[in-house]
Formats: sequence, structure tokens, C-alpha cells
Amino acid sequence: MFTGNVRADRGHWVDGTLLGGDPSGICLVLDREIDRESLRRSVLERQERLASAGLRPGGTAAVQLPPSFEYVAQALAVWRLGAQLIVLDHRLTEPETARAVGLTHPQLLVSTRTPASPMRGFHTVEPELTVLPDGRPAPGEHVLVQLSSGSTGPSKLIGRTAAGLVAELRSYARIEGMPRAAEQVVVLGSLSHTWGLVGGLLHALHVGARAVLPAKTSVRGILDTVRSAPVPTALLGVPAQVALLAALPEPPPLPRLVRMMTAGGRTPEAVARSFTERYAVPLSQIYGMTETGIITADMTGEHHPSVGTPAPGVRVRVADGELQVALEHSPYLAGDVPDRFADGWLRTHDAGEIDPDSGRVTVRGRLDSQISVRGLKVDLTEVEEFLAGLPSVAEAVVLYGDGIDAYVTPAPGAGLDEIRDRLTGELAAFKHPRRWYLLPEFPRTATGKPRRDPEVLRAAAPAPAPA
Repeated sequence: MFTGNVRADRGHWVDGTLLGGDPSGICLVLDREIDRESLRRSVLERQERLASAGLRPGGTAAVQLPPSFEYVAQALAVWRLGAQLIVLDHRLTEPETARAVGLTHPQLLVSTRTPASPMRGFHTVEPELTVLPDGRPAPGEHVLVQLSSGSTGPSKLIGRTAAGLVAELRSYARIEGMPRAAEQVVVLGSLSHTWGLVGGLLHALHVGARAVLPAKTSVRGILDTVRSAPVPTALLGVPAQVALLAALPEPPPLPRLVRMMTAGGRTPEAVARSFTERYAVPLSQIYGMTETGIITADMTGEHHPSVGTPAPGVRVRVADGELQVALEHSPYLAGDVPDRFADGWLRTHDAGEIDPDSGRVTVRGRLDSQISVRGLKVDLTEVEEFLAGLPSVAEAVVLYGDGIDAYVTPAPGAGLDEIRDRLTGELAAFKHPRRWYLLPEFPRTATGKPRRDPEVLRAAAPAPAPA
């Protein structure tokens, strides 16, 4: 029998926050429309199965499923049971999964042998419940545990409480422009991560909007989903998806599309401009972290490169050029996070500024991207964004070792000479990369982010391109 120290009634927040409302209202759309009463019954069924497998209030369950109805129902069932949900990305390799399980110590693993397709927005899966003998009960009141992306190093273990999630959902609900009842949001962001999970799925359940997982996540699949929408529709995704949509020269008419919301990285200005010109709707910029949830939002998309003003209830400050966010407690459960949280403030490690008049926040890149070359300050983010914005570049990462190193995947038909030529006259010579590494494609984390570890990148392109 699983045991734990979390109160048995902890899961009751799920009913009031996520499963309440009109029983006949449509809340999920996959291969069919699912109303709230059907979802609630399914959650109760999964809850009984989890309990039969031994999960108890205060226990811990890891859910590792691709986007699917089962993912939603199992996650909500874990919470409603009063247990801790550990989210593991379904794209993790077996060794990565083993390391994640060893770090999080779940008592139960909900997974599937059904293969997942990267181009499908949802899957039909048969979940398997596996009791893990080395699992441990939840050591505290965190109901959600996630692993950071690991794009720059080892993943960190991050915990969120029910009170924290509810506060974030209430904050989203107060932001003008977020999807509302009688609207829908097409969730393109990963449900394993904060933006897709909380900003997409949970927000929709909270406010009575429809959460839609498209059949296919190709450009055509996304547009077909929007074109068939019966109600006003927002897209929720990441900059790479914005870029894919923006690259379509002549999109079809989409009268139900009202906006696209993007988070998880900076959208280059040229890409943002192309998207808004082609689709004639706002590109809303959201800034947040796994540790904090949403921090700021510019729903109009009119203030690029600003990421907008702090979300309701969120306090932000700048200290020594670094953006910091007020939190009651450290979100870190394990991992090496020295000096990251102190005196109620989380260091984001992002350089930024706050306009004293409008309160708008602008992220200027990572603090570790600010380097000095021959005594001259260089922002590596500026160089990287310039390269990424070139038509001749498909993707770019710029890092600093003993000089500026550019890791680049050229666009089809483009060469390094063409890329170098564009730098001349556009960026000062001291900002130019010293070494160039050409990669046929970038190694990526399980979430799809480019890896930024220089050793990993150099292994993908062992020798620098000739100078």
C-alpha cells in the first residue's frame, strides 16, 4: 500500500477548478467532442484504477503518455486522488526515462507501449500501470513535479503546489485576450510542459473554453483545424511553430482565428512581422518559466521586443540587470541550483529591464550571453537572433568559449559564404563568430529545444568550417 503525508482532501481542488461548470459543455476536442460530464466520469474511472493499483493520497505517480485523452484523464485522476503528479515527456529515451525515474522516485508509472508520431496532435493509447518498488511518497505538498528542459545542462526538479497552480489559473483568467468560454484554444505546445499544460489545457478547463488537440501538427493540419473551428479560436504554440506558419506565403482565409500565443523562447522580429502580416491577427508574446508559470504577457503583440506587463498577481523586479520574480517558496526539489532563490525572489538568469512608465518588461537575453571581446561588450543573443533571422539560415545557436562560436544549419541551397557576407555591414566586426560549425540538424532535448551544450553540438559537427 502506498502511503504519504498529503491530506486526503487535497484532490478536491480539481473539482472546483477544472471539472466544474456546465456538464453538457464541450471541454475537449480530439477525434470527437467530449463534454465535461463525460470527462468527469472518465477521471473517476481512472481514479478507481489507480487506487486499485495501490496509489493513495500523498502517493506519487509518474505519467508518461503522448498527448491523448488518456493523458488528460490520468493526470486529473492522479490529482483528484490526492496524489502527486510527476510529468515525464513521452519523447524521453529509455536511459533518460530511467534517470528521470531515479530522480523523482514515483511509486507508480503510467506509460504505454503504443508508438507516438511526432506529426500527430493526439494519440489513442492503452495505458499500463507499473508499480515501482523503490518509489517514495510525496515529501511535501507539491502536486505537480516537472523536469526542466535540460537544454543547457542537467535537468532540475521543480515542484508546484495546488495553491500555486490555482493562483496561476486565476491570473490567466484575468488577462484580456486569453481564451474564454464559448471560445477554443488549439494546443500545439507540449502537454508535458508548463505552457501547454497550464496555459493551454488547464486554463481551458478552468474558464470553460474548448481545448483542442489537432489530428496533425503539420502546417496543413493546423490550418485545417482552425478552418473547421465552430467558435473563435486561438493557437497556442512555440516560436518554431510560429515560424512554420509564417513561412506559408498565402494562408487560406481563417475567419475564426483571433490570435496566436507563443512562449518558450524569443520570436525573431522578422518572423513575428511575417506572421501578423499573413494572418492579420495578433501574435501574443508570453514570458514564463517552469519554476514560476506565467510571468508577463503582451496579448496585443504590439510592443515587440517587450514581453508585456506582469500577469495579475505576479511581482517582477530588476536587480543588477537581472529579472527576478517573487515567490513564496523555492520551487526546486533537487538538483544543483546555487544562489537561485533567496529572500523570496527567484533569479531568472535573464537580463532585462522594466519601463518605469508602462511597466512593460523586455528580456535582453541570458545573463551568461553577455560577454566581452577585446574589452567590447557583445550580447550573444543579438548575434544569434540576427543569424536566425537570415533567409539563408534554418537554425542557429551562438555560444562563447575562447571566442564566439556559431553553430548553424543553413537553409536548403545556402552556403556559409552567403551567411558570412550578410554579417558584413550589419554587425560590427568584433561581434562576428570566430568559428563556424555547420550542422545538418541540431541535436535536441526531449521537448524539441536545440541543445546548447558545446560538447554535444561539436559532436554533431566535429570540425569547424574552414575560416
